[in-house]
Formats: sequence, C-alpha cells, structure tokens
Amino acid sequence: MKTILVLAALVAVVVSLPADTYNPEYDNFNAQELVDNIRLLKNYGKCFLEQGPCTPEGNDFNKVIPEALRTSCAKCTPKQRELVRTVVRGFQTKLPDMWQELVNKEDPKGQYTQVFKEFLESSN
Repeated sequence: MKTILVLAALVAVVVSLPADTYNPEYDNFNAQELVDNIRLLKNYGKCFLEQGPCTPEGNDFNKVIPEALRTSCAKCTPKQRELVRTVVRGFQTKLPDMWQELVNKEDPKGQYTQVFKEFLESSN
C-alpha cells in the first residue's frame, strides 16, 4: 500500500510539472540589474549578436532566444516571460540601435515582429 501511495505521489509531481518549458535555472536572474548597467547590457547584446564574448548565462540565453522570439515565449514560465520583457524593454529604451540589430538578426523578414510586440505588451 505504501508503494502505491509513493508511486501515486511521484506521478502527481511529474504530471504537475510543465511539460514543455525552458530550464528554470535562471528564473532568479536579476534582469533589472542587467538593464540598469548599460555596460553589462551592451556586453550581453554583443554576445547575442556574436560580436563579443558570452558569459555562461549569455550562452544559455543565446540558445533559446530564436525560438522564444518565434513563439512569443511559448515555452517560458511566467517568471521567464517577466525576465524577457524586462531585458527586451531595456534594450529597446537604452540601446535601440542594438535592439534593431538583434531584431534584424533573429527576424530579418519581420514575420514575428507584430506577434512579439503583442507578447511584450501583454501581461501573460
């Protein structure tokens, strides 16, 4: 009986985990600190544009940026959506030229621009 209860609990935990989300490893990343430090933000931008070195976090973020852009962060947890919005708004307001370079790199035909804009403006 104890085995059945343990198995049932394990199944419940597995079923309750989001099936298709990005790794929550960086959910506590301080995006506001990044945005507030223009030098650091610029370094991340250069990393994303493959114009400079990347931190381990930058490398990990760089792997998911294209998919997150194309799917409006469909695999993001609510916390990750908040982090993405913070960083993107930081680029848009503090480094608009670099933001445009990132957009041109990841969405050269502009096919995801409107949907991503709607994602940024939403609260989901």
